[in-house]
Amino acid sequence: MTPDALSAALAAVIVPLAETRRPGSSEGISAADLPLERPKNREHGDWASNAALKLAKVVGANPREFAGEIAAALAATPGVASVEVAGPGFINIRLDAAAAGALAKTIVEAGAAFGTNESQRGNTINVEFVSANPTGPLHIGHTRWAALGDSIARLLLASGATVAREFYINDAGAQMERFGRSVLAAAKGEPTPEDGYAGDYIAELARRVLAKRPDLLSLDPEAQLTTARDLAYEFQLGELQSSLEQFNVHFDVWFSERVLHAEGRDGEPSLVDEAVDRLRAQGHVFDDEGAVWVRTTDFGDDKDRVIRRSNGEYTYFAADAAYYLNKGDRGFAHKIYLLGADHHGYVHRLKALAGAAGDDPDKDIEVLIGQLVSVNGARLSKRAGNIIEMDDLREWLGTDALRYSLARYPADSPLTLDPELLRKRTNDNPVFYVQYAHARTHNVARNAEASGVTRDAFAPELLDHETESALLGALQEFPRIVAFAAELREPHRVARYLEELAGLYHRWYDNCRVIPLGDEPVEPVHRTRRWLNDATGQVLRNGLDLLGVQAPERM
Repeated sequence: MTPDALSAALAAVIVPLAETRRPGSSEGISAADLPLERPKNREHGDWASNAALKLAKVVGANPREFAGEIAAALAATPGVASVEVAGPGFINIRLDAAAAGALAKTIVEAGAAFGTNESQRGNTINVEFVSANPTGPLHIGHTRWAALGDSIARLLLASGATVAREFYINDAGAQMERFGRSVLAAAKGEPTPEDGYAGDYIAELARRVLAKRPDLLSLDPEAQLTTARDLAYEFQLGELQSSLEQFNVHFDVWFSERVLHAEGRDGEPSLVDEAVDRLRAQGHVFDDEGAVWVRTTDFGDDKDRVIRRSNGEYTYFAADAAYYLNKGDRGFAHKIYLLGADHHGYVHRLKALAGAAGDDPDKDIEVLIGQLVSVNGARLSKRAGNIIEMDDLREWLGTDALRYSLARYPADSPLTLDPELLRKRTNDNPVFYVQYAHARTHNVARNAEASGVTRDAFAPELLDHETESALLGALQEFPRIVAFAAELREPHRVARYLEELAGLYHRWYDNCRVIPLGDEPVEPVHRTRRWLNDATGQVLRNGLDLLGVQAPERM
């Protein structure tokens, strides 16, 4: 029996009881009044509910007395073995083995779809993350945001949302000019400009630019700078894209900041120009001393923001405004920004911008701030000199170890990775522990098949060992874990769940045989346990995929 089926059974019992006690009271009962949760102590049953406590006043009853009536009625439900009342009115529910065990077949038949849910159905969400300047390689901070942002997007998709992963390319402004001058200086064999970018990667880009345009240094000075900048930008952006793809992170949209500043056809205003007019139409723009301001203090910002200076130049806030409005124009009602630890000041600014645009700052925009991450004993990049590069980390520790470890902790938690631990092939290494459990399910399945233990019979009532009950209970929780992690934007909940599931599987493996000993015949219990083994492998595989981590079949 699935949690949804049990919830439906609970509702079918409570509604008529409520009507009997107080006619009309059932109309005020919602799904939120019928919660189910896993008891911390398995001896208390498979599920628990505090529905009687929540509804006692609504129906005009003593909570424990009402719980007793619910328990008596629910006990007659097929698949429910027993129902007990505890404390002031808690209801503990135990399923019979057949009802609990039926889940194994459900999972295997659902395959990759098991765990998906409809909790985010109808939401159209833009998830923007990483968004690094295309002036250098991705570093360790970008690595964390890449892992978290992609996992959040996967969770939202699994929960029914329409999602676009978006990378905002900061390819306009002074940093691009400094980048171009740095590459050109390297091509000429000159020192790096005082405010330029240093590192071996600049020299590498210069060599690639010269290979592409051997005539570079014969061009006029302005053309030299433009050519060096644009080609180096193209090469560096390609490296960023390659680094992320190798890290198993795919973006649906690569949005260039230049698009915001470009004039439209036939001299039409740019998106930045339009943004000022659109915010003015909302009534939150004012002029003062020749500058144009947005009254963001109306929405909780600490000060009003200049969007266009008195000299006619736009501020960074103008690009932020145009970009936010453009996301809405593309159909994204909800926008999630994942920003680094040094961007705390953007939270109020972006939320105020949403309000000034006519949206609900508490509903239509989320700004998630990630904390710093470090690696014990990590060497700085040989190419960039002052950073730890994503590519170096990936080659050193592996994509799976990195992605799992970065997703294993909340975004707002500072994190120090232990390379020695992550490179171990032991159960002390969390990603190895989970991946090994998955590989073990495949090994069991291969050996079972060779021994004639097939899935052509299924008797769920035989899954009555205490380790089977615990394992089935955890498997049953997976869809709820996925929905909850998606709602809170917290992939670490999936990682911690997988570790718990792996532990329960290993204990079951040690206690319950799938393959008969010696010359013993293959019994229905062996075939049924094969279903449970394969169901566990499926859930481990589905969970790892949500974290962008491989599920190896052999280790």
